[in-house]
Amino acid sequence: MSPTEDAVKVESATNFDHIPIIDLSKLRSSDESDKAQLAAAVRDACINVGFLYVTNHGIPEEVIAGAFASTQEFFSLPDEKKLEVDNKKTANFKGYNAVLTSNNDPAGAGDMHEGFEFGWEEIMPKEGDEKRSNDGVMAGSNIWPSGLPEFREAVLMYYHAAVELGKQLFPLFALALDLPENYFEDKTRNSAALMRVLHYPPQTGPVDDRVIGIGAHTDFEVRCFTILWQQPEIQALQVLNAQNKWIDAPPIPGSFVVNLGDQFARWTNDVFKSTVHRAVNRSGIRRYSIPLFFGTDYDVKLEPIPTCVSDTRPPKYEVVTAGEYVKERLKATYGH
Repeated sequence: MSPTEDAVKVESATNFDHIPIIDLSKLRSSDESDKAQLAAAVRDACINVGFLYVTNHGIPEEVIAGAFASTQEFFSLPDEKKLEVDNKKTANFKGYNAVLTSNNDPAGAGDMHEGFEFGWEEIMPKEGDEKRSNDGVMAGSNIWPSGLPEFREAVLMYYHAAVELGKQLFPLFALALDLPENYFEDKTRNSAALMRVLHYPPQTGPVDDRVIGIGAHTDFEVRCFTILWQQPEIQALQVLNAQNKWIDAPPIPGSFVVNLGDQFARWTNDVFKSTVHRAVNRSGIRRYSIPLFFGTDYDVKLEPIPTCVSDTRPPKYEVVTAGEYVKERLKATYGH
């Protein structure tokens, strides 16, 4: 059965009530049957849910812990220090955004979190950063807070580890779409990978769904998919199923959450799902998370993949480049 036929079947099926967990321990196996089994599990999750957990991902715990500790240190800085690297000072939206300065849900009154965003950069600077110069409409350097050299190094260490994981996932997505394993290779040579570290202040008192940690949204940025680390033991992430029921996606030790973004939905003609989700921090304590938004090269056209188009499922979207799509959506989110 083709991905298109699978999608048609699922659209009339029951709703999901949990997020599937996929073990990546055989991701690097040379046995084709191992890859086929993984691809089948990924395909099912992408068509039915749009979200999955991955375990045995290969990123060392000390790398994650270092990024988490440095993230806490950055957000502990005085507001005036963080505002020195405000993202309104940059044309590519990199840098800091304060609490309530973003709004992912148009029906909301602002997102109850602060964040810091950055893209590709070598830990040890080199002359002529090819990836940055190829970013088209999103080109431009990162900006970093002064006086925190450990922050830059720790989050970039994690960034590069997560980018490598993302590159290893693309062949699985290709197999899940009945495509050659290397289908995405020439479209992700300079992948638009943006990372954001986030701090959700505790919310107490009466619940107001117009102001929550991050409002209901689908992932749009550079996002074919997002690789998300969640702070342990704090439930915040929720995913909306087709019955408009919010399904909890709690942090699972040793795992990341992977969810599909709007780029993959457009690219696959909605065969793969970009599912609405939100974060609500009612824990009474500070919460932190680190998402990496992984996408294609910015100059790639988001044309429907051949296996996702049929007579009964014609192309749904106009063709745009990834960079054009990302920039317009970021303008809307941050009000630039």
